[in-house]
Amino acid sequence: MKKAAFGVRVHSGWAAFVCVSGDPAAPEIVDRRRIVMIEPAVEGGKQPYHFAERLNLEEAERHLEKCLEVSQRLAFQAIREIFDAVTARNYRVVGCGMLLASGRTLPALPNILASHALIHTAEGEFFRKVVREACEHCRVPVVGIRERELGERGVAVFGKAAPRVQQRISGLGKTVGSPWTQDEKCAALAALIVMSDRAH
Repeated sequence: MKKAAFGVRVHSGWAAFVCVSGDPAAPEIVDRRRIVMIEPAVEGGKQPYHFAERLNLEEAERHLEKCLEVSQRLAFQAIREIFDAVTARNYRVVGCGMLLASGRTLPALPNILASHALIHTAEGEFFRKVVREACEHCRVPVVGIRERELGERGVAVFGKAAPRVQQRISGLGKTVGSPWTQDEKCAALAALIVMSDRAH
């Protein structure tokens, strides 16, 4: 079985998901998808905290619970599908590199809803938590990597080869086709870091 790792960059309601394998100097993209974690029929699902801001506390809690149930189900279905497809092709998924924001601890819900900046932070954490749980449900351990530290982590793991690894990742768009945006590139680098870390 060949080793592989997931990499994910999460947005509001969706995530760029990449599965990589092979040598970091010549990585192979095993799978990549855009995972959608909201149902259009659920009002306020894409930005659950923005929507909750207009509600009283009890309604806000109910709204967030409803959104969480939907997002958990969709994320689990999508990630299970990728996991099954990858393992069916004889790959063993050793981990998932998830890109994080600042990583600040969130206060209680009333405090979050009183601050626009915290609403944005909470939404990022909401969808990352859903993806993390779905991966862990598939027994794939998740390693959080702060986005602003991604380059440093790459250097720590790959040493002098780090710039070459990043170049290879950037150039993969030519072979795998679009979309190969910053989302996929960052997710692929996070996956390679996790896979290389777990080799030691």
